Amino acid sequence: MKMRICYLIAIAFFFLSACKGPGGVRVIKLGHGLGVTHPVHEAMVFMAKRLEEKSKGEMIIKIYPNQQLGSERELVELLQIGSLGMTKVSSAVMESFAPKLQVLSMPYLFKDDAHRDLILKGPIGQQLLLDGEDFWLRGLCYYDAGKRSFYTKNKPVDSPEDLKGLKIRVMESNTAINMVKNFGGSPTPVSYGELYTALQQGIVDGAENNPPSLFTSRHYEVCKYYSINEHTAIPDILIISTKVWNLLSDQEKQWLQEAADESAEFQYKIWAESVEESLAEMEKAGVTIVYPELEGFRLAVESMYEELNVTQPELAAVVAQIRNNQ
Repeated sequence: MKMRICYLIAIAFFFLSACKGPGGVRVIKLGHGLGVTHPVHEAMVFMAKRLEEKSKGEMIIKIYPNQQLGSERELVELLQIGSLGMTKVSSAVMESFAPKLQVLSMPYLFKDDAHRDLILKGPIGQQLLLDGEDFWLRGLCYYDAGKRSFYTKNKPVDSPEDLKGLKIRVMESNTAINMVKNFGGSPTPVSYGELYTALQQGIVDGAENNPPSLFTSRHYEVCKYYSINEHTAIPDILIISTKVWNLLSDQEKQWLQEAADESAEFQYKIWAESVEESLAEMEKAGVTIVYPELEGFRLAVESMYEELNVTQPELAAVVAQIRNNQ
């Protein structure tokens, strides 16, 4: 804990007063944990370019990928104290900071892609982006993070029974932990940046993620089975510290929001291409890709919805809105 506090203080000092650069140029620093070939990183680069164009050089974004500035959770904490401007975070990780976002991590929540897009781009999704403002975090837009499925080292996952006895890496999300438990696996939170080594050393037997992330992380070099059960469609969220957002003029806020929205449209277009390319390249590398029957997986997690109705009726009401809005 002491080391963690020292780390945050050191980073905070580094970024102190970094919002304004030479000549009065507004500089916003954006850190994230993905590689530079990932579609989400490409979308951020697109956003930075569009912001510079819109503002005629008055605003720029500097991007620090590959966990240069810390893990996903550490970056969110830096946003909360205003020492970092922006980051990309999975909505699953945001559960601790914006509780209503938990609903987006529920398994088999959306009927299909069209239903998901309708929700995220509509009133429900836009309101959820603002749910973290009390915790100094404001969502600007969603990025498509595809659908998450299981990848494993020693055998494919054809049914929930195949997960019994397996240690499966999950994000720091209570919903993800409960989901893997309901499937019969042993959920094991591991930092994304440490996952390759954890797979190599047998600390975990597998993980779950979308095809581009599996490919760009090179986890497929260790895990040779990818079972496309598509249990969740958890979006990524581009967030900004409210402490930074509130420093911006109305014009600057407009420039930034427009650039973010345009980057989301760009990212949605390149994402589908990336999914196809990733699956093709992994097959070439010897990964066995299987498509299990989904009914058993759906039934295994239905109790999560029943539990939500009892323990968190407010969230259950949001889920009902989503499921009924098709």
